[in-house]
Amino acid sequence: MTKVLMVCLGNICRSPMAEGLMRDYLAKNQRSDIKVASAATSTWEHGNPVHPGTKKVLTRLGIDTSAMFSTPITTQDFYEYDYIIGMDHQNVADLSARAPQDCKDKVYLYLDVVDGYQGKEVPDPWYTGNFEETYRLLSLGLKPWYEKIK
Repeated sequence: MTKVLMVCLGNICRSPMAEGLMRDYLAKNQRSDIKVASAATSTWEHGNPVHPGTKKVLTRLGIDTSAMFSTPITTQDFYEYDYIIGMDHQNVADLSARAPQDCKDKVYLYLDVVDGYQGKEVPDPWYTGNFEETYRLLSLGLKPWYEKIK
């Protein structure tokens, strides 16, 4: 089983949205052999549910958020997951700094798989307030990530 971990700063906005969207995409492609979860690089929001803006977007798409709560990444996660995907450069830097040496090659920037978006970030809607832009950018990466991990 391939395991994918979506990661952002607080695990209440971008990474749970990415998790929900990818799970939905995988279900529509009948792929139960790929596990997707999400985590935070910080402990600030530990235990909190997804942000109302993320919940609104996912609920509109028929994606349930009731079991999504912020969880900080652990050292074990670097060994358990095959792909650890940060939403912005700071996430990737934090993940790379925390990753054991033999796991550093598992860390990716989300938009790097999208043609024309390499090196670009998914901005944090906690600060921008633009959850629709987050959804748009994350949607761009669904098929490319699926193609990479399948």
